[in-house]
Amino acid sequence: MEIKKEMIHRQLAGDNILVPGGNAVLDLNGLFVMTETGAFIWSVLPEAETEEDVVNKMLEEYDVDKETAQQDVKDFLDRLRTYGIID
Repeated sequence: MEIKKEMIHRQLAGDNILVPGGNAVLDLNGLFVMTETGAFIWSVLPEAETEEDVVNKMLEEYDVDKETAQQDVKDFLDRLRTYGIID
């Protein structure tokens, strides 16, 4: 999956934050706070070619059933798509 906008992942006071960088600052106003699961999904996106790749990584990392993993991944990626962060 291709990340279209420059986003910087930081941990601040125990929270996982995405901060727009570069030209993304002009398009996106504010910070994005992620859950631990969201931060994990974000960390595997550069290597993932498909949504299913992300789901499989979730299943390897967490004790979760496939349906829950698929829904969590879909919800997170849909939100990123809404903001034009990924294709």
